[in-house]
Amino acid sequence: PGVFLGIVLMIYSYVISIKRNYPKGTPFSISYLFKTATSAIWGMFTVMIVVVGVVAGVFTATESAAIAVVWSLIVSFFIYRKMNFKDFWMVLENALNTLAIVLILISTSSAFGWLLTYLKVPAMISGTILGITTNRYAILIMMNILMLIFGTMMDMSVIILVLTPILLPIATSIGIDPVHFGVIMITNLGIGLVTPPVGSTLFIGAAISKIPLEKLSKSMIPFYICMIIVLLVVTYVPAFCMTIPNLIMPIGVAG
Repeated sequence: PGVFLGIVLMIYSYVISIKRNYPKGTPFSISYLFKTATSAIWGMFTVMIVVVGVVAGVFTATESAAIAVVWSLIVSFFIYRKMNFKDFWMVLENALNTLAIVLILISTSSAFGWLLTYLKVPAMISGTILGITTNRYAILIMMNILMLIFGTMMDMSVIILVLTPILLPIATSIGIDPVHFGVIMITNLGIGLVTPPVGSTLFIGAAISKIPLEKLSKSMIPFYICMIIVLLVVTYVPAFCMTIPNLIMPIGVAG
């Protein structure tokens, strides 16, 4: 699903770039690819550290982020030599300004999540869903709408803790594999990360690009449509995201 989402977004980006006549970059060539890969090899190790470390269970996702930052500093200072201590303090200041925004968003959304849980709002909503219909496809669309709405107001980790115990039994009761449900949830929450008013990734993008959030959100509308299309495919075509898991773990997953 992630690869499919990336392809869909790249296709739209290509179309809009042609339509708006954006300036073209360096034409693709094998020699240029090798040249770029050679110069970027040390930076690419950052991604490898995160992915391999998390998958292998060496450290958590949060710890991998800290290790990636340390590695990036080492590469910038001693290998590429494109950063000095003056640049470091400027980068640190910008990072802290951006981090402050994100932490405020996470803290307020966490408090909001606690309030919703205390008032048992998610449980009431799930009861309402089952009371409206028992149709599998209708329940799936309502679950998607619910997760999308929560994704715009709360942090991802909070939503997972609040909604998973409530929605997973509903999903399994209508024949949805837990892995399939997990993919649906993560896709929904990924959309929530770039959706106002609490989309932390959207705020980070606005802060880095120095583009007003209102203008950036308006420009994101076509991308939201692309992501919703991918979400619908993931939701209603189980084989799209279950083929590989079923091949790897045919008994545990398929059962």
